Amino acid sequence: MKETAEIDNSPKYDERPWGSFTVLDEGEGFKVKRIEVFAGKRLSYQKHAQRAEHWFVVQGTAKVTLDGEDIIKNAGEAIDIAVGAAHRVENPGAQLLVFIEVQRGAYLGEDDIVRLQDDFGR
Repeated sequence: MKETAEIDNSPKYDERPWGSFTVLDEGEGFKVKRIEVFAGKRLSYQKHAQRAEHWFVVQGTAKVTLDGEDIIKNAGEAIDIAVGAAHRVENPGAQLLVFIEVQRGAYLGEDDIVRLQDDFGR
């Protein structure tokens, strides 16, 4: 059993209006998620104050907006999101988008999100 100084109330699996995520692994300074994005949906345009992210696309096509620039990533390709960078991922295809997200940082809670734009009014 893992001992920790603080309680992490972040969910291990969560369904969102755009798809879902599953936490695959986590430890001191890192968290690994499997993220699914429905066809035609996108996450909020956001940034994080305390974490960097690495995304590896395993299925489908990802349209990544990184600091205002649109970048297409296909299965087998990856992209790095620096701490403080404005970013979003969108599924422009008809197939489910699946990517692995590796978060690195001192704090990895779901509340380290500043939403700049959101299709779902969050």
